[in-house]
Amino acid sequence: MELSSSGVLIVLLLLPFCFCSEFVAVDAIDTITASQPLRDTETITSSNSAFQLGFFSPVNSTNRYVGIWYNDKSEAVIWVANRNRPLKDASGVVTISEDGNLVVLNGQKEVLWSSNVSNPVTNASAQVLGSGNLVLKNNTSGSIWESFGQPTDTLMRRMRLSTDTKTGKKTQLTSWTSNSDPSIGSFSAGISLLNMPQIFIWKTENNQNLPFWRSGQWNGREFMGITNVNSVYLGGFELVEDSEEGSAYVSFDFSINPSTYFILSPQGRIIQREQVNGKDEWTSSYMYPQNECDIYGRCGSFGRCEVNRKPICSCLRGFEPKNLEEWKGGNWTGGCVRRTPLQCEIVNKTNGEANKEDGFLKLGMIKVPDFAERTSAPEEKCREICLSNCSCVAYAYDVGIGCMSWRDNLTDVQQFYNKGTDFYVRVAPSELAADKKDMKVAIIVPVVVGTVAIAISAFFLWRWMVKRKGNLRNCID
Repeated sequence: MELSSSGVLIVLLLLPFCFCSEFVAVDAIDTITASQPLRDTETITSSNSAFQLGFFSPVNSTNRYVGIWYNDKSEAVIWVANRNRPLKDASGVVTISEDGNLVVLNGQKEVLWSSNVSNPVTNASAQVLGSGNLVLKNNTSGSIWESFGQPTDTLMRRMRLSTDTKTGKKTQLTSWTSNSDPSIGSFSAGISLLNMPQIFIWKTENNQNLPFWRSGQWNGREFMGITNVNSVYLGGFELVEDSEEGSAYVSFDFSINPSTYFILSPQGRIIQREQVNGKDEWTSSYMYPQNECDIYGRCGSFGRCEVNRKPICSCLRGFEPKNLEEWKGGNWTGGCVRRTPLQCEIVNKTNGEANKEDGFLKLGMIKVPDFAERTSAPEEKCREICLSNCSCVAYAYDVGIGCMSWRDNLTDVQQFYNKGTDFYVRVAPSELAADKKDMKVAIIVPVVVGTVAIAISAFFLWRWMVKRKGNLRNCID
């Protein structure tokens, strides 16, 4: 079949578009290779157009950094490569080095940042995925490095925060120094496996990482110390623990809003950010710590923090301030000490016999302290186990964890109002008697006041009726 002259013309006109399509397929817009580096002012975009990788300058700064950000009007940065070694000009390049590492170079070809993969690879490439993850891979072994394993301050959907006590390897968030400086700041966040898994925020002071906030123990469904969370988010968290290997990781996947992410702010707060109705608008829905009582150990040992109380700190029943003057002055870090020795301690010191037995005072809706130890004992045995051990100072029970007990100090106790756990503190017999007396007073006083109020009301009602009756007679007469 012969083509007409017009048909030949159409074919010739279409040929450039065919070559163009082939070119786009080979040189993908989401990938960096050794032959296709990324220079300043250039970006690559994930296949779903959700994320971009390129060079940026933070607010109020002229320094240049390589990062990944949301490809919308928020341009929220979720990862930074050379956070501690910024470029001072626009000479930067992102490329694949001879040993297969992803690197950031300055104008003098100096390496400012590297993926630092130890085993050399060939034919490596780096790709921005639709999840926001930057993956370094080769043609044979697949992924050899990813940004989700080396995060900055942002926890993305299905990203894992992890810890391995055997190898010492940890995947944690680290805050920016400030909103204009992405270098490593004063706060970090990750998992602690001491006794039971918890999420911690640590603050670096004098080269020490000190606890700043904790989530409370994981009970298989939620972290017991996090309040006011919408129930639709509870099923989105996953924590997997391998107690034999001493490792664990936590991740999230909120199907109701897959665009959700968490950021560790320069001020040390974990903030949940979520997209509004699928638009380019974002809102901060939750933030931890929320208030002064969320700060770790705010009221010291054996102290309880209650945000709606003034002052916010009080000693647990049976305890008194360790330093009364400091306590009155609003310095509660010294905590509290036991007012009356436990009966079991007296017996152990004197080798005598106990006339009376220690007991437990119940506190409701409590964020239970740090350093809990757990056993698989049933709830009805929990009290007995604690009472039989003089070093046990408190216990609690949660159906997802089992029996929890505490030795020595009770640290980071907080009073909640809409959730929490029943918490039982061990006290001497005399404290139990005082508590029962207070309970009787608490019952009697309202009853007496109520009775008097009813009597007074009845008296005035009687007088009003008598007066009304007298007025009625006068009208009749």
